[in-house]
Amino acid sequence: MKIVKGLVLGLSVLMILMGGLWIGQGLNIIRWPAESFMIGVPQWSWNGTGLALVGLLLFWWARRP
Repeated sequence: MKIVKGLVLGLSVLMILMGGLWIGQGLNIIRWPAESFMIGVPQWSWNGTGLALVGLLLFWWARRP
């Protein structure tokens, strides 16, 4: 079970970071990579918010005793 929680913890951190990137691109704050189709499209900020929230829930689950 310890290995599974470690894998979930790593995955949750990646989900939180990717969600933050999507939020920034959707709100036209992060313009990297410059040719990304997600820049300035608000739908991606909502998708990023959902991904980050799921990542936070998984992070909480993996860190509890």
